[in-house]
Amino acid sequence: MEESSVFEKFELQLDESAKNFLKETAKWAYFLGIMGFVGIAFIVVIAIFAGAIFSTMSNTVPGMGAMGGSFGAIISVVYILIAIVYFFPVYYLFKFGSNTKTAFRENDSEALTVSLGYLKSHFKFLGIFTISILVLYGLILVFAVLGSLFAR
Repeated sequence: MEESSVFEKFELQLDESAKNFLKETAKWAYFLGIMGFVGIAFIVVIAIFAGAIFSTMSNTVPGMGAMGGSFGAIISVVYILIAIVYFFPVYYLFKFGSNTKTAFRENDSEALTVSLGYLKSHFKFLGIFTISILVLYGLILVFAVLGSLFAR
């Protein structure tokens, strides 16, 4: 006789209030995803025009010299990198919202599973990014302290 655990027989059921919470969450995630894409578009537009703005400033503002044009290129690259990093959590959030809305509209549990996978990816990306930034801040702090000690 083969025994099975309680967890193998466990099946999660969502009541109406949980479904309504998930539907509302999907609507907000979809909206925030669209707004995120608009924000990324603005960042890319700023990146494109940063080179032109700083090269014009180098011609009109005395003292900037040749650094203005190269500074614009640096700012453009930094803004493009910011847009690339910002794209992934926005994409995952948008896909969660759109797939969840589809899942409830078509009563498709597979689409809901896929959408929850996107939500997991969204939070996983944000968690890894947060840990990376905290490590970077820690390294900056350590090098700042070491620099101040060696400067004495």
